[in-house]
Amino acid sequence: MDYKQITSPAEKNIALVAHDNLKSTLSLWCREHKEKLSKHTLFATGTSGSIVEHETGLKINKLISGPLGGDQQIGARISEGEIDLLIFFWDPFEPMPHDPDVKALLRIAAVWNIPVACNRSTADMLIHSSLMGNTYTRDVPDYASYLNSRKA
Repeated sequence: MDYKQITSPAEKNIALVAHDNLKSTLSLWCREHKEKLSKHTLFATGTSGSIVEHETGLKINKLISGPLGGDQQIGARISEGEIDLLIFFWDPFEPMPHDPDVKALLRIAAVWNIPVACNRSTADMLIHSSLMGNTYTRDVPDYASYLNSRKA
């Protein structure tokens, strides 16, 4: 696979997701970082987004619930270049009925080379990074080049 560079804008599109046992943790984290988050565009799966929006007053673009396809909606937005950062507080101690969706979301985030935080410590590091409020250039798969090479 060939790669190309794209530049994420200073105002990021951030996806917020949390498993049931960590929704309150995500909401608390968002309250603690409300000022910084308010400078970006926020997306979330349905239940997580509703809770965060209600408890913080932040504007959240809510998708459907994760187990009903919300994880895949976020994954699709990542592959279309519409998400720059994923904050996904997943519960390593609780089996999830939609575990394949979770793995697919994490895989697509890795494929498209976006920063991912799976816990508060990493989320804190990302939100306080000097790169957060600036443009950032990253390598992504060059799908057009891939298609052209398949025609040969």
